Amino acid sequence: MGFVTLGCFLFANGTLNVWGVEGAITQMISHGFVSAAMFFCIGVMYDRVHSRQISDYGGVVNKMPIFAAFFMLFAMANAGLPGTSGFAGEFMVIMGAVQTHFVAAILAGLTLIIGAGYTLWMYKRVVFGDVTSSHVAEMDDVSAREFIILALLAVAVIVMGVYPQLFVAKMHVSVQHLIDQVAISKL
Repeated sequence: MGFVTLGCFLFANGTLNVWGVEGAITQMISHGFVSAAMFFCIGVMYDRVHSRQISDYGGVVNKMPIFAAFFMLFAMANAGLPGTSGFAGEFMVIMGAVQTHFVAAILAGLTLIIGAGYTLWMYKRVVFGDVTSSHVAEMDDVSAREFIILALLAVAVIVMGVYPQLFVAKMHVSVQHLIDQVAISKL
């Protein structure tokens, strides 16, 4: 959500940056999809193991390959992988930051690298490796209901990542109006 804040406060010459604001809104929508998916994935695993400790998992891919593929997609969207919704908003905010505050753009890029590293480290510990617990050994892959929910969230994440213009076109007029209103002095 730091990208949302950055995008909302990218001012140059007293005017908000269009890339920044549209990127912030895109990132908020993306965050809704990706966070819902990640929390749902955690819920699926918790329902089977009844633990939130990363150390209680390991080797999930061996027992739940379909789930692991969905979880990987959402983890990569969380990390901002191109082609996912997480990339679209973050890229737009960084482009806005490059136009207004280059140092802020560099710092935002560094946070992406750190966040991606943490996400990959978490995914590796939970999903890959040998099965480390008897609870994981007893796990079943996703049910039909879980698959439908994960598939719908995956479609939303991919569509927004591949064609963000579908969302951006709807907000452009409103964003431009907001920027025009902010630029007018109220004093």
